[in-house]
Amino acid sequence: MRITYDPRYNIAYLRLKDKTEQVETIRVSEAMNVDIAPDGTIYGIELLNANEQLLGADHGRLVVIDESLGERSEIPLTR
Repeated sequence: MRITYDPRYNIAYLRLKDKTEQVETIRVSEAMNVDIAPDGTIYGIELLNANEQLLGADHGRLVVIDESLGERSEIPLTR
């Protein structure tokens, strides 16, 4: 999994899988698109106006929690 952010366009992309086949982009809302394969596999989630969506939660931090180990990592996000 990879999360990328392009500040020029204020777009974040959460890539769950490499695109190995043609995917369809489904517009979920004005702020989110989902790339999905014909078999229903989700390849990625695109956040438009990303800084507003990402900085509003968890006090501007990306929080990664490993539930099996009970470990938590935080990465501060910048404006």
